[in-house]
Amino acid sequence: MAMTLLVSREMAGICHLSINRPEKRNALNMDMYRELNNQLQTAIRDETVQVIVLSAQGADFCAGNDLADFLDNPELGSDHPIISLLHALADCPKPLLAAVQGHAVGIGATLLLHMDLVYLGDNARLRFPFIDLGLVPEFASSLLLPQRIGHVRACQLLLLGDALDAATACDWGLANQVLPAAELQPRLEAAARRLAAKPAQALLHSKALLKAPQQERIHRTISREIDYFQQALASFDARQRIGSLLARVRQDPDG
Repeated sequence: MAMTLLVSREMAGICHLSINRPEKRNALNMDMYRELNNQLQTAIRDETVQVIVLSAQGADFCAGNDLADFLDNPELGSDHPIISLLHALADCPKPLLAAVQGHAVGIGATLLLHMDLVYLGDNARLRFPFIDLGLVPEFASSLLLPQRIGHVRACQLLLLGDALDAATACDWGLANQVLPAAELQPRLEAAARRLAAKPAQALLHSKALLKAPQQERIHRTISREIDYFQQALASFDARQRIGSLLARVRQDPDG
């Protein structure tokens, strides 16, 4: 069985985590959430790691949750793999970098709000389709998106569910730079190496200072969103909409 998360470390102090389920557009299932959380915690504890880089194999960054797997695991308690990963990423003391190509949907888009540097391929498209599935926003996106891009733009993405192209996402402040596909990974590597070469304690303290003003609010928002999300997930409307989407995907997996 192929590994769905590729992990590597460089002598320069960089840990690479790369989602590797391209045949499913890198949709995350429960095992992947567990492994991501385990590897993230290992990298945080490893004193030789100064920077953590997230990327994905294949044409798309992440199509969101594996919906079939998600319906089989609807109880979102505090020890649920998804909840554990959300709080761990929000709390990560080390710089987090991401390179995004193709589609970043749902959790694949909201997790970018918790990255410290984001580089988009010129074919990247971000989408937050929670309401279309009868669900609600997650990962503190109801807090962070309006802060980052303003209320009306956040409503365009969260309420209307409009897709956002790479150039607009960068212009709105959701990414640092847009690059041709061939330049995406080299640019990410260069930024990671620059960060890893900086004084470790100064880097950690600086990120902590940047995050401190609203860290508690982020965690409270994550928890409040999850309460609404679980209620929505149990509803007939959401389960019908998710079931219909799954049926369409099975009928036309490349559509």
